[in-house]
Formats: sequence, C-alpha cells, structure tokens
Amino acid sequence: MSKGKQNHQAALKAQEEARRLQEAKERRQQTMIGIIVTVVLIALIALGGFFYWRSHRPVKTQDLEQARQAVARVKEKPSAANDQGGFLISSRGLGKPVAKAPTVEIYMDFMCPGCGALHRGLDSTLTGLVDGGQINLVIYPMSFMDRLSTDNYSTRTGTATIYVAQHDPDHLLPFIANLYAKDFQPDESNYQPISNDKIRQQAIKAGVDPKVADQALKGHYRDWIKAMDAYTPMRKELWNPSGSNKGQMTTPTVRINGNYWDLGNLSQAGLDYRSGLLKALGLDQSKVGVKGAMPAIGASGHPRSLD
Repeated sequence: MSKGKQNHQAALKAQEEARRLQEAKERRQQTMIGIIVTVVLIALIALGGFFYWRSHRPVKTQDLEQARQAVARVKEKPSAANDQGGFLISSRGLGKPVAKAPTVEIYMDFMCPGCGALHRGLDSTLTGLVDGGQINLVIYPMSFMDRLSTDNYSTRTGTATIYVAQHDPDHLLPFIANLYAKDFQPDESNYQPISNDKIRQQAIKAGVDPKVADQALKGHYRDWIKAMDAYTPMRKELWNPSGSNKGQMTTPTVRINGNYWDLGNLSQAGLDYRSGLLKALGLDQSKVGVKGAMPAIGASGHPRSLD
C-alpha cells in the first residue's frame, strides 16, 4: 500500500473518530439540557403548588387563646353566630336545631374555587335537606382570600352573608348559591373588580329584602370576620388529616356531626358531592326533602364510609 493511500485512510479514520466524539458530545449536551429542563419544570410545578397552597389557607399570626380574646373584644358582633362563628339554619329557623338531625358544617370563602365547585354541586341538595328538616346546616363565612382580589371581595361578600343571616335568614341559602353561581363567582387567578351593587343584585335575586341588601354591603361585622379569620384556622379539629395540606385548615372544610369529612375521599370512591354527602349521611337520594325521612346517622353518628 502506498504511503499516500495510508495517509488517506488514516485521515478518514481520524475524521470518523472526530465525528463519533462530536455526536457523543451532542448527545451528552442534549441529555444535560433535558435534565435541566425537567428539573426546572419540577421546580416550577412545586413552586406553583406552594403558592396555591399558601393562597388557599389562612395565615396564623397568634395563638388560639389570643385569637379567641381578639374575637371577644370586637364591638359589633352578629348575635346569631354560635361560639365558633357559625350560623345554624334549619327548618325551624335560624339558630334552632332540629332534634335527631345530623349537623353539617361548611367553612367557606367566596373567592375560593373549591368552595364554588362544592356549592354548585350541593346547594340544591342542602336546601332540600334543610327544608325537609333532615339536617342542621351551619355556615361559616371567611375572608382570608382578600389578598387575591383588589377590592376585598372576600370580606365584602362574607360580611354581606353574615348580615343576611342575621336579618333575612330565609333567603340566606339562595344568596350563597347566587354568589357561587358559575357566571358570577370571580376568577381568583384573573380577578376583575365586582361592585357592591352587583353583590346587592345577587341578594335581591335571591329574595332578600332590598333594604336588607342595602345594609348588607355597608361593612357591618368587618372587624368580627377578620378576627374569626385568625381564630378559626387554629382549631385543630378543622385541620386536614392527610395530603399536602396535612396539619392546616383550608377551604372548603366540611364536618358532619363534628367529624372532619375528607372531600378527597369522594374522587377515590368515584362519587360526586351530592351522592357522597347522602351516602355519608345514610339517606337515599329519593328521600331528599321528604319530611320524616331522617338520615341514618342521626344527630351523633359518624359519617358513613364512602367505600
């Protein structure tokens, strides 16, 4: 073999080796880029989850006893509220529980999308159960999600709800349903200001007396709801027992006969809000609103398993 041919073959081998090295380098670079992108995406998802979690839970700033004392010091308090800040509605009226009926408690914020989904799925059922004397319903308005609006929407709707509960309780549940209507509840991630007059119109459409609706938007009980925002999330019985929010209170929170009812179990059981609640109460869907047809768990039983 001539020396020139040998040199040519050597050059080809060197060129091939250089190509292989370059391809290997590019593969390593692509792999590294892929790893970096994946890490960044995971970090962004985790960060987004953290901010979502933080925005959907109240912030603790004091201990339970200090918070309780702060509530006691508020001058304008709603007389119909129970010791924990709830408003009991039953077929007998405001603050008058039906004997032997289960008690369902709901903690809500009118900016909360999860609360909206819950109420849109349950409000007609809750109304039927209340009217039929089958449950005592206790409503706990909160306003900690004001930070997601530009005009204290949670406080304005929360205090309006409290005022209606005090002065026109027969129309409280329709008013709550109107505030959570899909075409009315604001988007927490893209909030657009909602005037007091628009909230007032939702009250009037629910049947609230116009004079009551006017007063409901005057800011009554503002200091009280803010004091309750600090107190309520410190109650350990309201803390999530599992999941990413374990040890924290979030909205919506539901309790049945004083027992925390984990809404996360609904999807695992393949149930919607209505069927899940009725199963937990021990009441057939055909019996909703039928007077005398009482839930099986009674006034003191634990919610039934959804399995």
